[in-house]
Amino acid sequence: MKKTVIFALAALLMTACANKQETNSNDNMKQQLILTQEWDKVFPLSEKVTHRKVTFETQYGLTLAADLYAPKDANGKLPALAVSGPFGAVKEQSSGLYAMRMAECGFVALAFDPSYTGESSGEPRRTASPDINTEDFMAAVDFLSQLENVDSDRIGIIGICGWGGIALNAAAADPRIKATVASTMYDMTRVSGNGYYDSDDNEEARYAAREAQGKQRLADPVAMAGGVIDPLPEDAPQFVKDYHAYYKTPRGYHQRSGNSNDGWRVIGTQAYANARFLYYINEIRSAVLVMHGEKAHSRYFGEAAYKYMVEGKAEGYNFIGKPNPVPENKQLLIIPGATHCDLYDGGEGNNIPWDTLAEFFSKNL
Repeated sequence: MKKTVIFALAALLMTACANKQETNSNDNMKQQLILTQEWDKVFPLSEKVTHRKVTFETQYGLTLAADLYAPKDANGKLPALAVSGPFGAVKEQSSGLYAMRMAECGFVALAFDPSYTGESSGEPRRTASPDINTEDFMAAVDFLSQLENVDSDRIGIIGICGWGGIALNAAAADPRIKATVASTMYDMTRVSGNGYYDSDDNEEARYAAREAQGKQRLADPVAMAGGVIDPLPEDAPQFVKDYHAYYKTPRGYHQRSGNSNDGWRVIGTQAYANARFLYYINEIRSAVLVMHGEKAHSRYFGEAAYKYMVEGKAEGYNFIGKPNPVPENKQLLIIPGATHCDLYDGGEGNNIPWDTLAEFFSKNL
């Protein structure tokens, strides 16, 4: 009898210790971030919305910083959106503008800095992973789902530029995402592994790139490179001029943005170059809108992703899947005359169709 009691007490103690360790582990995931409280966006705050700074945790133990926008004087549970992008940008730029404008349209909207970027945690800075960045979106959905003023069954996402492709990947992975907009999207795995317009889509070019990455890891694994070139050469391609007009002028410059400053970690997209993460987008059942400018250098990414998502095959995709089981809620919108960066903030022609986005989400959430 005494042995039985002793064993029972020992089991209880072990369980208590395990629970304590698990609690401590969860507490350790929550990192205290020092967030800028002043309004430092590249756009003015709308009088139609409320705004506050928030943080949330990912399943990789990282704490993300975000801006939460909501329509003023709204009652009840509202549909919600998580927004991020462009790749290398911060929430004070394009994603914050998208979130604020969608809040004006009646949505709770969360613009977040991705892991290792902006005010979010993660070292070394400005690095990326297909898995971690997809988790960033899903963790944002976790956060929104637990807010008292959000209907957890009515959550969508918006990904801009490189985060457009990541948004599609998240939508394929997480059925809680009921509607997705990929705006002026890049497929970061395709461009990292194949180069622009698949000009380096061969084994020799990829091997040379892998050799260079390996040497860089030993020489200086945290070195930064890139960012938008400044001063701008006279013979720069038009899309580089477009980037400069956004990131290097008051229109879009921000001190925490890698694209505005010293760029990205040299080996920061090494994992992207060796992956193809849109394999299952032909199985997305929820609604998707792929939106691109007619004159965008990146247009081919969006058109190919849309075609593969609907038909299961497209140029630039070496794999062939089955046609989408729910093709009727997939849309491709090409905006006449718009360039890639016009869809960051509207450009001179107010090229972002805010009413169309609001209608899409209202219909599908």
